[in-house]
Amino acid sequence: MRVFLAGATGVIGIRLLPLLASCGHEVAGMTRSHDKTTQIVALGATPVVCDVFDAAALLDAVRAFSPDLVMHQLTDLPDKRDEIAGYVERNNRIRTEGTRNLLTAAAACGAGRFLAQSIAWAPPGSGDAVADHERLVLDAGGVVVRYGQLYGPGTYYRDDLPPPPRIHVDAAARRTMGLLDAPSGIVVLCEEDDG
Repeated sequence: MRVFLAGATGVIGIRLLPLLASCGHEVAGMTRSHDKTTQIVALGATPVVCDVFDAAALLDAVRAFSPDLVMHQLTDLPDKRDEIAGYVERNNRIRTEGTRNLLTAAAACGAGRFLAQSIAWAPPGSGDAVADHERLVLDAGGVVVRYGQLYGPGTYYRDDLPPPPRIHVDAAARRTMGLLDAPSGIVVLCEEDDG
């Protein structure tokens, strides 16, 4: 399968790249940063430098790769947990405008599948944006993956556990791999589902 992974160097995306490559998928890993292209190549993917808010460039990038699946793992979050409140508007824009741009590019290029990251809890100031994001994906026949709060290396909870719902970031990436052919709908990935 040809997979266009937007958000390839985020905490889940960076784990998905080698998993996808090891399963024989051809992967384009999208990032906004030229500095991260070497890392994407090292993990087995073709780097694509593009900003999701540049709709024309995004369409060209997706069209050039001609994917079977577009995967949306984009966020716009700070490096420190105590700064999240200052990023709510930016991250909500990824959920709304960014999602619309990715869906438009996927549809224009004939990608038959779309999978998008969402969340399994309700953060302050984001309820409407999360609902709009999920509706857009479902209306397009895509899969919404609601992750529990991530913990483990590279997350806000490296050395401690977040409150439920939660999931280790490595488990989140592994379980996402099982959803590449999932039917349209909402899937919740958190530890509480394992019991």
